[in-house]
Amino acid sequence: MRDLAPQSVFDHYLNISRLLAGQLDFHSVIRAVAAEISHVIPHDHLDVCIILMDEQFHTAYESGLETDWGRRFPAPVSNSPIRTLLWGETDYLLTDDAWSDPQFHFQGAFSHPIFHQSLHSRLHVPLKVQGHVIGALSCSSHQTGLYTMQDIESARVIADLLAPHFFAIRAADQAKRSAIVEAEARAREEGLRLGALKLTEALEAERQRIGMDLHDQILADLTRLSRRLERLARQPDVTGEALEPLFRGLQHSMHDLRQIIEEAKPSVLQLFGFAQAVENHLERSIQESEATLAWVLNDETGGAIDCLEQSVSIALFRIAQEAINNAIRHAQAGSISVHLKAAGGAITIDVMDDGIGLGNTRRSSGGGIENMRTRARLISARFAIKAAAASGGTTVSVSLPAKAQSVGGAAA
Repeated sequence: MRDLAPQSVFDHYLNISRLLAGQLDFHSVIRAVAAEISHVIPHDHLDVCIILMDEQFHTAYESGLETDWGRRFPAPVSNSPIRTLLWGETDYLLTDDAWSDPQFHFQGAFSHPIFHQSLHSRLHVPLKVQGHVIGALSCSSHQTGLYTMQDIESARVIADLLAPHFFAIRAADQAKRSAIVEAEARAREEGLRLGALKLTEALEAERQRIGMDLHDQILADLTRLSRRLERLARQPDVTGEALEPLFRGLQHSMHDLRQIIEEAKPSVLQLFGFAQAVENHLERSIQESEATLAWVLNDETGGAIDCLEQSVSIALFRIAQEAINNAIRHAQAGSISVHLKAAGGAITIDVMDDGIGLGNTRRSSGGGIENMRTRARLISARFAIKAAAASGGTTVSVSLPAKAQSVGGAAA
């Protein structure tokens, strides 16, 4: 059917081999050789199908018409109209009109591009390396009855030229993907190791700072008070006036101690982010309470919560921390859920439990609730505590508007 001299055909084959040189990806290969192939096998649509290494999925690389075959990446081999060829069940596919040929149409077949692009005449030959099918070369035409067995033989020669090159590209791509996966795994492992090291260093530095504060401030005050008490103990009569300085000194020491405790920064929050800090607190608090509690944490902020000013982030963490503590200690709950959300520019934290609700048993946590309200007010956030409609328990909610997300100086 092709009126070409043997030397001319051979020259086209040589040109195809020459054009393969330096092409390092599937798209560039098919585009480089498409015009040369058209001199041997006229086509309106040319594509190369490559089976992935798992042999369950394949990809298509097109020239000329763009179809959904090339847009679906990857696609199951079992849904390909040429699956019998890809599975090695037949050595070629040839049709005068793919619209009506049943071999291209079966339940689940992704064959609609045949109709959408008016592809009638089609031929397909396998790409083989050492007898193993790695894909297929396909030519299609808008005309009916265009291709013959002579075209199949020509396509086989072209496929033999292309197959080793495609095999090498596929192997290189697989090696590259494997290297990326391995590198990412090593990076995650190294990141965890460095993160743990940083956390250890930060905790040690914090421990030393607290130790120095306790030694230089609290211990010195308590030592001074102890000596006063020792002197008073030797006196026969101790008046209230004599005890007044001791009372004030104890109050001062208690205030300083409370300030040291409040200023202790949550290092996990700083090093690993808000969600991880809350998760760590949940796990630790439930374990220490020896309660049997199920918990879940959902972070839907897309990282926005970790972009807050440090003082704002710490205040929100303290609120979540107190809400979790209240649920564990007072709610008699079976489960706790924490939801972190970012919507409409606002960041919202909901702590929900399925406990006994806001009854008298919750009154012992009233101071903690007032602390949460105060912290929320200091960072211009909205705070609410209410009955959870679904579970009958309690929901503590704090919402930080966009305009308050850069507020600084809030108490931790």
